Amino acid sequence: MVSPARQIDSIATAAPFTAVDVARLMAKYAGVDTATMLADLLAGELKGRVAAVSSFGSESAVLLDLVAAVDRDVPVIFINTQKIFGETLAYRDTLAEQLGFIDLRVYRPDPRLLAAKDATSLRWSYDPDGCCDLRKVEPLRRALAPFDAWISGRKAFQGKTRAALPRFELDEGRLKINPLADWDKAAIDAAFDARKLPRHPLEAQGYPSVGCVPCTSQVQPGEDPRAGRWRGWDKTECGIHDPVF
Repeated sequence: MVSPARQIDSIATAAPFTAVDVARLMAKYAGVDTATMLADLLAGELKGRVAAVSSFGSESAVLLDLVAAVDRDVPVIFINTQKIFGETLAYRDTLAEQLGFIDLRVYRPDPRLLAAKDATSLRWSYDPDGCCDLRKVEPLRRALAPFDAWISGRKAFQGKTRAALPRFELDEGRLKINPLADWDKAAIDAAFDARKLPRHPLEAQGYPSVGCVPCTSQVQPGEDPRAGRWRGWDKTECGIHDPVF
């Protein structure tokens, strides 16, 4: 039996992932269903090395349910930008409790950086990229520091900037897993129904994608699901993810 100290040491000294690993994992799990893939990864080479990152948005419950079914000890990271809808915060607590996660980690922007670069709290109105960098990207870098890999809930159908989304990719030296990359909206809805998962309270009000309050608006029928994010700006991602065309 491996002692906890030796196990922690082996995790800390594990070799980082490379493009070769991405290709290997893409080939290994080609055609393998999502639940089986996650079970194999979370109990195998990623055990103790991975976190799930969730916005607790309108479709987040499906991925979190799949992770919880394998290992409720997997840390779940939530970035509270301090501009989050109250409905999202309540939904986060409800969903995390229902699914039984024991390690929900909430990270916030560095107040010193906010004081220096967003003292008025209005940077979103003239520099949304800079606001996202302060309130999302920097906190996530801190949150992911202990991990070699992380799990994202992105899906290819969510918009043209995600159309070519792979299951595995490299992100700042870490392995990023997109288990739902090839799921469509019908599959997501079916999972909600089959698992009796609670819906985000804003979804029924026309918010198929929920971010920060100032930069999220309702989506009209026929629009891209993410059309309500940064409406009026030439911006489609917060900086945590790069476009994948």
